[in-house]
Amino acid sequence: MMPQQPTDKRRLLVGISGASGMPLARCLLQCLQRPDVELHLVISPGAAVVLREEAGLAPADLARCAHAVHAADDPAAGPASGSWRHDGMIVCPCSMSSLAAIACGAGVNLLHRAADVTLKERRPLVLVPRETPLNLIHLDNMRRLAAAGAVIMPFMPAFYAQPRSLDDLMRHFCG
Repeated sequence: MMPQQPTDKRRLLVGISGASGMPLARCLLQCLQRPDVELHLVISPGAAVVLREEAGLAPADLARCAHAVHAADDPAAGPASGSWRHDGMIVCPCSMSSLAAIACGAGVNLLHRAADVTLKERRPLVLVPRETPLNLIHLDNMRRLAAAGAVIMPFMPAFYAQPRSLDDLMRHFCG
């Protein structure tokens, strides 16, 4: 493997799992399209299905926002290793299945493995769970991940900014 060159860009990894919330994922990717960000993407197979159902989009539509896309079924991809340097990972939306796999260290796919590596390397991990209501298992998994260093950030819109649309709410959250 070639050594990585230093860069002024922040390398971020976004994982998209199969939970409802694809408009939020798309908004996040659009917000991260900045000259100082090198964006990497992992889309789970479940996310591809939900993306089609919720937004009428294919993974390739989201891939256009990223510098690189890593296949969810590729255990040899860079994000599966602690030697692959990055500045943090966001899973948005994060299904309860993915949240549970990450909480248990079960690297079922690259998204889960990359999140596990992010935690073990003490890099920032932000999880945007999308489920309601929450049961005790969900809450316990979130507690375990928070104790391990993850930031649990459910999409809870703020109204003090007086949003005029759903897009306003999503952009405020993604900011």
